Amino acid sequence: MLKEFKTFIARGNVIDLAVGVIIGSAFTAIVTSLTKNLINPLIGIFLGKIDLSGLVLTVGQAHFRYGDFLDAVINFLIIAFVVFLMVKGITKLMPTEEPEEEATPEPSSEEIVLTEIRDLLKQQQETTQQQTKE
Repeated sequence: MLKEFKTFIARGNVIDLAVGVIIGSAFTAIVTSLTKNLINPLIGIFLGKIDLSGLVLTVGQAHFRYGDFLDAVINFLIIAFVVFLMVKGITKLMPTEEPEEEATPEPSSEEIVLTEIRDLLKQQQETTQQQTKE
């Protein structure tokens, strides 16, 4: 069992996934900082508040922190857009494989014999039909 686990871990896909998760978490920190320190102040200029996380709707005893939600939505949109650009760029860089034209395989000796038999039977049937018409 330990040997199978070692083989599983050594596989390239698992290592690629681990690297992707680590880079993804670091990228998320960068995007969060971008949103909090640059984008929110720009939005705050139009809303009159610089800190969106402070936006709260209070109904009775309930506090709805829609500012934090807006921060999360902005973070998501930025991350999704950057991932879209990365996938688009990688797709352009990757060589596309031209589908090879399938070569018609040479007929086997059995197929050749069967084709000849079929043709002979057709000829024989046509000859029989012509004789019955006469």
